Amino acid sequence: MRTIPGAWRRAARGAGLLSADGAPSPTIFAEMSALALTTNAVNLGQGFPDTDGPAEVLDAAREAISRGVNQYPPGRGDADLRLAVAEHQQRFYGLTPDPVTEIIITAGATEALASVLLGLLDGPDDEVVVFEPHYDSYAACVALAGARLRTVPLRWPDFRPDLEQLAAAVTDRTRVILLNDPHNPTGVALDDETRDEIVRLAERHDAIIVTDEVYEHLLFDGRAHHPIATRPGAAERTVSISSGGKTFRTTGWKVGWVSGPADLVEAVLSVKQFLTFSGSAPFQPAIAAGLRLPDAYFDALAGDMQHTARILGDGLHAAGLEPRTPDGTYFTVADAGALGVRDAHEFCRTLAVDGGVVGIPLTAFVTSGDRQWSSLVRFAACKRPDVVDEGMRRLAAYTATL
Repeated sequence: MRTIPGAWRRAARGAGLLSADGAPSPTIFAEMSALALTTNAVNLGQGFPDTDGPAEVLDAAREAISRGVNQYPPGRGDADLRLAVAEHQQRFYGLTPDPVTEIIITAGATEALASVLLGLLDGPDDEVVVFEPHYDSYAACVALAGARLRTVPLRWPDFRPDLEQLAAAVTDRTRVILLNDPHNPTGVALDDETRDEIVRLAERHDAIIVTDEVYEHLLFDGRAHHPIATRPGAAERTVSISSGGKTFRTTGWKVGWVSGPADLVEAVLSVKQFLTFSGSAPFQPAIAAGLRLPDAYFDALAGDMQHTARILGDGLHAAGLEPRTPDGTYFTVADAGALGVRDAHEFCRTLAVDGGVVGIPLTAFVTSGDRQWSSLVRFAACKRPDVVDEGMRRLAAYTATL
């Protein structure tokens, strides 16, 4: 294979997808989903639902297509969707972003994240502090921007950060403190003590807080999401990212948004306009309709996900793994160490082929080289209850042979 120069190497290396001989490899999600197809395994790996979203949202998309909403939306996004995002943030969190100057619509949260990091980072002198394990695109985007990633571990089994380690990681070189709350892959929601320490450190070192909140409506046991932008002193330095994909079971529509102070949002737009410019035209008014659904929809969404997460957790426990009960999100992490597993990646490959069920090794979310998570596996509960139940039946049958 010939050597192809370019920034792609930074992105692939940052995400741990560059082999020793310099060849790129697929993400673990592509690898395991392909394995699920070839083995007819139950795919509890990649986090996408197997049911459609609410009829009101789907009908709004069809209606938008029928009335000709099929061309480029404005670069900042459909005006009514930006208004709906602002209304949503005020309704649930008491935040009051200006829909004209402080919100832009993106091609999902992934483009939002790329636009934010490419727009606000400025090369190797900038550092980004992130909790580890972390979503793989974080490391890729930081590397693509030419900046440096510094990680703070979330240690099993509670996945809470050591605040002294966090304080040591944040320095005057820190340009961005990057959060995912509620957190993928661990299912943890940050507590106010941690949020307040992040704000204190950001103020002390003049850093920007970037927060990925795509699971904001998927918290369990009556928990409510509390965006870090609501903490004292945070709003003026916080850029918030979310999307409609997880909330309305429309992950393929790729409708996300960025909100924050106007000058930071303008900087992000300067990059975003040269990535997709705009997109998802008929889906933008549909997501606006979703954001205006009554509270009962959002409560039921979290309740349904918690019900399936309990089926998953009970099944993992019955199969001999040690699951951590999540605070929310799509995901449950379980320790397979009691089964003698020391390499979760190899375990997941074998489990797919011989056991007929797919999970994701937590090491896929690690870039520091720390192996403390080497026996942990992430499973997704965002499937129909009968699918999760079948996956757990297969898992128990497989682990009984070990």
